Amino acid sequence: MDRVREHHRIFEAMSNPGYRIQGMQHIGIAITDMDRTLRLYRRLFGMNIPFFDSVQAAPLMDSHTRGETITKRASMVMNLQGGCAFEVLRPTSFEPKPAGWTIAQGDLGLTTVQMKTPNIQRMHAHALATEGARVDAELRETPWGAKTFYLRDPDDTLFQVLEADDWFERPKHPSGGVMGCTVGVSSIDQALRLYADKLDYSVVLFDEEGVFEDWAHLPGGKERYRRVRLTQPNPGAGGFGPVTGQTYIELVQALDRKGRFIFEDRIWCDSGIAHLGFDVRGMQALGAELDGVGFGFRCDSNDAIGMGETKVHCTYIDDPDECWIELIEVHKVPIVEKWGLFLDVKKRDPDGPLPKWMLKALRFSRIKD
Repeated sequence: MDRVREHHRIFEAMSNPGYRIQGMQHIGIAITDMDRTLRLYRRLFGMNIPFFDSVQAAPLMDSHTRGETITKRASMVMNLQGGCAFEVLRPTSFEPKPAGWTIAQGDLGLTTVQMKTPNIQRMHAHALATEGARVDAELRETPWGAKTFYLRDPDDTLFQVLEADDWFERPKHPSGGVMGCTVGVSSIDQALRLYADKLDYSVVLFDEEGVFEDWAHLPGGKERYRRVRLTQPNPGAGGFGPVTGQTYIELVQALDRKGRFIFEDRIWCDSGIAHLGFDVRGMQALGAELDGVGFGFRCDSNDAIGMGETKVHCTYIDDPDECWIELIEVHKVPIVEKWGLFLDVKKRDPDGPLPKWMLKALRFSRIKD
């Protein structure tokens, strides 16, 4: 594990003056049937707290859609027990298409969404009993010793379930929200320049090469890989930090072949795991820092854009293999819209958590099927 100790020495010595990565905020998932998938995610993962659901043009994404402005429906949902959100996407100006091949571990981009659970056996039984999910028949073990299993939704999106012990509310549903993601890269050493150095996922929990038994049943799972599991040194900052909790990024490099970009010959909002979103403070300082090391903004709203009552400043960057990363500075977000209860970040400490009563008030917007 000398490699792990070396990363601790290098990355923990770095600082990011003028900006802060509060943590992972959401995973964008593009699907083909919005209402069906939202119902499934509510039943399967307890993602039943909505923040917005709107149909709008997406001119900000022109650089990711071959210069043509598309329209899409987007719905942000979360599980109040704990974990990050989904932004579920469905284009309305074109029919989304899947990848033309079976995406394998080590292909380039976001290949797996990691979900948290308080009890892996209970969540496995729940997933097996949920119509619309294709679930591993048995539990497996990660190379760092954690029990896990994988499942797919009707659009073939791959999810991994792992146990966690950081919860905002006492878990009743078997699942929590997003706890991380798996990112295929062509060079982990190059990817670490962004994810560990600039995006603050600087704590290396696992770093090994080999053939891994927990992937033996997945496409490409019997090949050799380097796997590096990262987390933040100080997770859980910002207003929603107590809910999102600790998050993880697993970087994966295929050693026996060259990975293919998962959106090869396709555009943003075609079906798949579309982007990874981070909650940030100090967007201008962050932009200058990223531009100086070759990861400048690919697109920038330049001001607060609106999705219903939600107001945010959005930018996008690419990792070294064009994985799409969204950076979000929140200005205003509804807590309970029907009561006129909103979070206005400009009027509070952006690093401090929201009062627990305010976060718990989100349950009054829960969608019940």
